[in-house]
Amino acid sequence: MKYYLIVGEASGDLHASNLMKAIKKEDAGAEFRFFGGDLMAGVGGTRVRHYKDLAYMGFIPVLLHLRTIFRSMDDCKHDITAWRPDVLILVDYPGFNLKIAEYVRRHTDIPVFYYISPKIWAWKEYRIKSIKRDVDRMFSILPFEVDFYRRHDFPVTYVGNPCVDAVAAFRQKGKESFSEFAAANGLGEKPVIALLAGSRKQEIKDNLPRMMKAAESFPQYQYVVAGAPGISPSFYRRYIGKDTEIVFGQTYRLLQQAEAALVTSGTATLETALFRVPQVVCYYTAAGKLVSFLRRHILKVKYISLVNLIAGREVVTELVADGMTVDNLKAELARILPGGSGREAMLSGYNRLIAVLGGAGASERAAREIVGSLSAAR
Repeated sequence: MKYYLIVGEASGDLHASNLMKAIKKEDAGAEFRFFGGDLMAGVGGTRVRHYKDLAYMGFIPVLLHLRTIFRSMDDCKHDITAWRPDVLILVDYPGFNLKIAEYVRRHTDIPVFYYISPKIWAWKEYRIKSIKRDVDRMFSILPFEVDFYRRHDFPVTYVGNPCVDAVAAFRQKGKESFSEFAAANGLGEKPVIALLAGSRKQEIKDNLPRMMKAAESFPQYQYVVAGAPGISPSFYRRYIGKDTEIVFGQTYRLLQQAEAALVTSGTATLETALFRVPQVVCYYTAAGKLVSFLRRHILKVKYISLVNLIAGREVVTELVADGMTVDNLKAELARILPGGSGREAMLSGYNRLIAVLGGAGASERAAREIVGSLSAAR
């Protein structure tokens, strides 16, 4: 069968690539065409456009690139109708994907499946109307989403979380020693604090300088930045000192060795927890007081990190908007480093979180559901 997938960022590329691998096990004749990244291209099929051509964040960048976004959207619509896949699989990225779903529903009979739900439970809940109208099935990777969609009388299947799969697969390779990791990356002997400042330039620009100022208050540690795909080393060097190392394509290797981490909110917070690395979740934005006010009055959820959302309580501290100051970062980092007052409680919270998520196999379960559903409909 023919599968068309659309992702809009690095984490979507990772999870979609694993889903594609699992689909190939269920359907030996699977053909893929996609808007995606390098990991998806590595599985096979035809990449129509790289997600980096679509990954604009914030009102002004989106406004400046509207022509590119609309052209990409038109190209995607025409490509789907010309190729006539057996299914369209959307991966998060709602601003783009829901428009594509609307077009496909109106103009074709191609079934539309969603893998990794948009975060409409946090804000823009009105989007449930277009999802119910234009999407046939939702495959959820977060346990609490099941109740949300059932309240809206929409079919949802929890398949587990692909981050569990990715971390489990990495660990099967065996544990690398600290000396091996340090030698491979030119690091010193000091223990490591990992800095995960996001995958987009604006996130890095806003968060990394503050992370660095906080981390430098702990000279007994060395700081290592997890470089994001598509971001050049020279861009990072604007915001970090010459003694700070950057590692690309090695985030899991870095987390396996880190004593603690400062993490910009997103999938990375969950991955950090699965490696049982104590963390501070931080997300700076301009006009912090206004953003904090809007967060309290517009967001439908208490937390922004996946760790706390899944746990249903505060396991990790979230420093957001005007709360994301260097002094606050230093205080929270001191609490979670070895010997800190909050370290053991956080690790205990991670244990409960991991139990809630369940075991590995999300990609395989989703693939079985998708292929089985399409085969039954034939």
